[in-house]
Amino acid sequence: MILPDTSLFAAAIADRRFLTAVAIAVLAGVVRGFSGFGSALIYMPLMAAVYEPRVAAVTLLMIDFVSTAPYALGAFRHCTWREVLPIFLAASVGIPFGALALTAVDPTILRWFMALVVLALLAVLMSGWHYEGQPRLPLTIGVGLFSGVGGGAVQIAGPAVIIYWLGGGNPAATVRANLLVYFLLTEIVLIAAYVWQGLFDANLSALSMLLAPPFFIATAAGAYFFHGSSDLLYRRIAYAIIVAAAVLSLPLLDPWLH
Repeated sequence: MILPDTSLFAAAIADRRFLTAVAIAVLAGVVRGFSGFGSALIYMPLMAAVYEPRVAAVTLLMIDFVSTAPYALGAFRHCTWREVLPIFLAASVGIPFGALALTAVDPTILRWFMALVVLALLAVLMSGWHYEGQPRLPLTIGVGLFSGVGGGAVQIAGPAVIIYWLGGGNPAATVRANLLVYFLLTEIVLIAAYVWQGLFDANLSALSMLLAPPFFIATAAGAYFFHGSSDLLYRRIAYAIIVAAAVLSLPLLDPWLH
């Protein structure tokens, strides 16, 4: 990965799409702040529509890794490693195939896939359904592979694992620690896979550095302003925003939105 110089920062800001990208980063950050989830489900389809799936995936990975790593390191001693390691190892097998899709699959096809996956996973989250019972190895491997391919291709690795672990009987604090550690480990593998595929470059590093501050500020603002408010209300708002993001990102709307 090549570090950007000042000319690349200037070029990214001068791009007419930059202000839209900042707005998307702010929207994704606010939703994450007040609902605790959903940033990738908003950021990925909209950024892929404004730029392309590769730009969306790489910039989100860089921003999210920096924002979550400090919290994840503290969760290492609280997670349940016998649950984290099998699903992480399965995801590690799927991640390179997902990363390969970013270079081998037509961007329009990836955008359709992304929007449909977002809507399908959101429908499951909204229904409140989750896997009931103790984690079983064959299912764990399947969930890990699905999560890894989804993470590698479109940076959407979380919902399947969340749905799976919520029904396992662990306390919420343990589930949270498991997820933080899982996401950190998979993002390390994702970085390696993206480097291997040549997906990083100085232009994307510059764009990521420019979008990170508004994303972080928006996340903090969302958490501050909505702390203690109705969880149900703001989850519904988050759901509505995610649905709108997925629908607006559909390629068939490009003639009207571009």
